[in-house]
Amino acid sequence: MSAAPRTDPVATRLAGLVAPVVESAGYDLEELVVTPAGRRSIVRVVVDRDAGVTLDDVAEVSRAVSAALDQSDGEFGSAPYVLEVTSPGVDRPLTEPRHWRRNTGRLVAVGVGPAGAAEQVTARVLEVDGDGVTLAVEAKGKPGAKKRPPTHRQVPWPELGAGRVQVEFGRSEPGEPRDPADDDDDDGGGQ
Repeated sequence: MSAAPRTDPVATRLAGLVAPVVESAGYDLEELVVTPAGRRSIVRVVVDRDAGVTLDDVAEVSRAVSAALDQSDGEFGSAPYVLEVTSPGVDRPLTEPRHWRRNTGRLVAVGVGPAGAAEQVTARVLEVDGDGVTLAVEAKGKPGAKKRPPTHRQVPWPELGAGRVQVEFGRSEPGEPRDPADDDDDDGGGQ
């Protein structure tokens, strides 16, 4: 059984130390969690940016954050800690305008509408601006029925709940060439 993450002053102070390092490297600090694990602590740092995060980016940020933590005499002193630097997973809720912007074109499940009267919809994120998000809301229908085209809906920020990206298999991004080898119909002779 794992310990609960600490959201106490230690994590807040570490975020104050780590955020400038992460931001100077060109990333956003999405989350910092400190979890006690026996005699050591696990420091989990989640970073993101508009262009996405590669493994090389994670290594670069990890080195910079590790150096900053090692130079500070503050939180850990000589106590051991494990540093984990990662990017957000697909299951991260979309709560900030930058999260929505980074997921333009993706399918999401989200509650939309005034507080207490929000409806759950599945929609594609079309556009994100200062006023809110434009969604292509999929029409609800019976299984097997002809699918209706999505309706566009402008949702202001105050009426937009936390979205969750829906995983889609086999969908190419707009402008990306399709690979005919991915087609199930073209198997070359039915073996």
